[in-house]
Amino acid sequence: MSRAVRIAAAAYPFDWFDDLSAYEAKITAWVAEAADCDLLVFPEYGAMELASLGGHEIARDLEASLHEVARHEAARDALHARLAAEHDCHILAASGPAFPSPGKRPVNRAVLFGPQGRIGQQDKQIMTRFEREDWDVTGAPGLQVFDTPVGRLGITICYDSEFPLLARKLAEAGAEIILAPSCTDSVAGFMRVRIGCMARALENQCVVVQAPTVGDCDWNPAIDENRGIAAIYAPPDGLWPETGIVAEGAMDAPGWVKAEIDLDRIAESRRDGRVLPFAHWPESESVPVQSA
Repeated sequence: MSRAVRIAAAAYPFDWFDDLSAYEAKITAWVAEAADCDLLVFPEYGAMELASLGGHEIARDLEASLHEVARHEAARDALHARLAAEHDCHILAASGPAFPSPGKRPVNRAVLFGPQGRIGQQDKQIMTRFEREDWDVTGAPGLQVFDTPVGRLGITICYDSEFPLLARKLAEAGAEIILAPSCTDSVAGFMRVRIGCMARALENQCVVVQAPTVGDCDWNPAIDENRGIAAIYAPPDGLWPETGIVAEGAMDAPGWVKAEIDLDRIAESRRDGRVLPFAHWPESESVPVQSA
C-alpha cells in the first residue's frame, strides 16, 4: 500500500498588519488554500511581519523588531495549532526569533504542528554573516527527527541546507523528508540554498522541500528584499524526475507549490536507485588525501 503524502511549499510575501487579527486572517487564508495537502511548509523569518504590530519605529529597528515578533510567539503557536487541527494537517510555521531565556540572544526557531497540537521545534544551527555580525541572532546546536504520520521529518533552516553533514545526520537518523524554509535577499542567495537542497536530496536520496520568502518589504531592514522559488526536490536517481525537481513555482511568485510524494519511493531509492549515494557515503569518509 502506497504511503502517499501531499506536500505544499509556500512562496510567502510579507504584509503590514495594524492588529493581530489581520495576521490571523492572512495565515488562516493561506492554510485554507493548501488544505488539500497533508504537510504545509512556510519560510524562514516569515514571522518577521509581526514586527509591524509594534508600529513603524519598532518595525524598522533591527533589535526592537526581534523583541516585538517574539512577543507574539504564544499567539502564533495557538493559531497554527488550531489550523492544523481544523484541517487535519501538519504545518511547519514560518520561523522567527525566540529568546530561550532572559538575557540570552535570540535563536531562529521553526515550530512544527500536527492535528494533535505542537509537535516540536527546530532552531537554526549555523548563522549567516548578517545574523552574526548585524543582528546577533545565535545558533542553538541540536537537530531533531520528527516521526509523524506524514513521514519522518528533518528541518534545515536556510543556510543550514548548505552544510552536507547536517542533512546527513538527519538522514542517518531516519529522516525521509527534509524541510528547508528559506529567506534570501538575492538570486545568488536563493541559488545557494536551492543548490544545497538539491544536493542534499541527491546525497541522501530523500525529498527536500524549499519554502522561501518573496517580494519587497520596505519597513524592516532584515527582510527588505526577498527572492526565491518554492520547490520540492528529489534525487535524480532513476526513480524520480530526471531534473530532480518534482514541482516548482516561478521566481518571486507568491503562492503554494504542491506535489504528492510516495514515501515508499524514498526507501526504494536508497535500496535500488540507479546510483546509491546514501549507502555509499561511508566510502567517501575513508578516502585519504595526500599532498603531491
